[in-house]
Amino acid sequence: MKLLLTGVTGFVGTHLVELLQRERPDVEVWGVVRRGVERVSLPSCVNKIEAEIEHPASVDAVFDVVTPDAVVHLAAQSSVHQSWLDPDGTLRTNLHGTLYVLEALRRRSLKPAVLVVGSADEYGAADAGRLPLREDCPLRPNSPYAVSKVAQGYLALQYALAFGMHVLRTRTFPTTGPGRGESFAESSFAKQLAEIECGRRAPVLEVGNLDAVRDFSDVRDVVRAYWLLLEKGTPGEVYNVCSGRGIAIREVLERLIARARVRVEVRVEAGRLRPSDVPALVGDPERLRRATGWQPCLPIERTLEDLLDDWRRRIAAA
Repeated sequence: MKLLLTGVTGFVGTHLVELLQRERPDVEVWGVVRRGVERVSLPSCVNKIEAEIEHPASVDAVFDVVTPDAVVHLAAQSSVHQSWLDPDGTLRTNLHGTLYVLEALRRRSLKPAVLVVGSADEYGAADAGRLPLREDCPLRPNSPYAVSKVAQGYLALQYALAFGMHVLRTRTFPTTGPGRGESFAESSFAKQLAEIECGRRAPVLEVGNLDAVRDFSDVRDVVRAYWLLLEKGTPGEVYNVCSGRGIAIREVLERLIARARVRVEVRVEAGRLRPSDVPALVGDPERLRRATGWQPCLPIERTLEDLLDDWRRRIAAA
């Protein structure tokens, strides 16, 4: 089996490669890397191919080299905060990048299984009475990032319906674990704690909105769900990837602080507050479970411990 993976060097992409190395060494992995990016280190099992996801000719050229049996499209601008700063760039990457991948396949009459990864932010500020959110809940995007993901998902659906392509979609709830970028709340907390522990930061932990409730899953569970969907999902369908359990950001912070080796002061910083924030995002994973048998294996305690330890290693190495 030949897999094409966009976003191979990203947070989720690296964990998916690790899963395949461990459990599916028979899969031939081709990883799309941004053209001109130097010092990209990929496992020996990954065949590197350079492309710019925002340029159609560049994406098209990928499929002159690779005829995949499956595609996992992870390449994205994934920060809500960054989407407010650069909405145009967010739409170009997330919507147009998906269009160019699907168009390149359509023009060649290729029909691999294609997993297009969306976001729980598509649901927006849903009524509390609708929680946990099912896939048939209305979409009410309230950030440029969320809009880009709604558009991406419906574009993918259109290609499934109009051209009979084997496209599957997710609405993935917050994913975390070792390797998570520092622009996300729980990872920022862990990084700051690691810096405070080694004396590189004053013992003040800067935070944003702590009242939001989120449904976190460990990235190592999430990539298992993605692979199972490629194997067992229904073309055209959309699946929540989530644990089904909500936790307040304040509690996430408290659990990380409890694992720290120092005492800290917590301080709310205005710059960390978003123009619009969803109070609660908790999903219903039942459709995913019925289709694939997937269940999350790693509890939030293990995830946060591994996240903090990962930042300790990263800070020490730096």
